[in-house]
Amino acid sequence: MTTVANSADVAETASIGEGTRIWHLAQIREDAVLGKNCNIGRGAYVGPGVEVGDNCKLQNYALVYEPARLADGVFVGPAAVLTNDLHPRAITPDGTLKGSDDWVAVGVTIGKGASIGARAVCIAPVCIGEWATVAAGAVVTKDVPAFAVVAGVPARQMGWVGEAGQPLKQDDGGSWLCPVTGRRYVESNGQLRPEKIS
Repeated sequence: MTTVANSADVAETASIGEGTRIWHLAQIREDAVLGKNCNIGRGAYVGPGVEVGDNCKLQNYALVYEPARLADGVFVGPAAVLTNDLHPRAITPDGTLKGSDDWVAVGVTIGKGASIGARAVCIAPVCIGEWATVAAGAVVTKDVPAFAVVAGVPARQMGWVGEAGQPLKQDDGGSWLCPVTGRRYVESNGQLRPEKIS
């Protein structure tokens, strides 16, 4: 059953999946698509036409500007921001207020299972790979590989994480191991992939 708080503002043309919960003061704009079993926290904002997959969590005051695309299982922490303007200005060179025709929106893309920490900022048009983790307060200015963990301003890769979100440990053979699931990963050319099970 879908639950929408009385104080939430959900556009009539938004599509809300079964089991999704939208909490107080959240705003879901026109033509936004929220998948099944999502949790949209207090004061969160989802822009027009944004697509959010199943089982996602947007924590309190997360701001997801159009045309962002979030795959299944994405976590966006409290007060995190996904931007959409490469050259932000309130006015045009002649001093008039800019309108929707005066700029082109670009979006952030986030892969399956990835997590964006509290107050992190992802500068569009970056892509965050599946199962990656962006640390709290980070400012992401370039693409993040799948399974990478990045931190800092600007964000830099600090290591690798697995699907459980735990830092991976490198073994003597050079592969990476998740201490929680026991799953192994292989690194090649700056990319990580799960080891094939034979």
